[in-house]
Amino acid sequence: MMDKLGILWQNKEFMMGTYNFSPLVLGLLVLALVDLGMKGWGMWRAARMGKRWWFVALLIVNSAALLPLLFLWMTNEEYTKMQQVKKSR
Repeated sequence: MMDKLGILWQNKEFMMGTYNFSPLVLGLLVLALVDLGMKGWGMWRAARMGKRWWFVALLIVNSAALLPLLFLWMTNEEYTKMQQVKKSR
């Protein structure tokens, strides 16, 4: 296994320089991290609010953070009210 990784490491300049992958890889890494964060936040909120179908949809669908953003935007008012009720108890 390590030998195979060593070969990739030896050829990194060829792969990154010849095909100019470095900006693409960086962009995809940033997109993946944003998607992971938004998906986690959306799934957390869906679980707290008892929205099972939203939780399943957020778990299954890969939408580059668009579906979690839509869910968080749609449920913002309802979640805020739910939090205020919990604080007043």
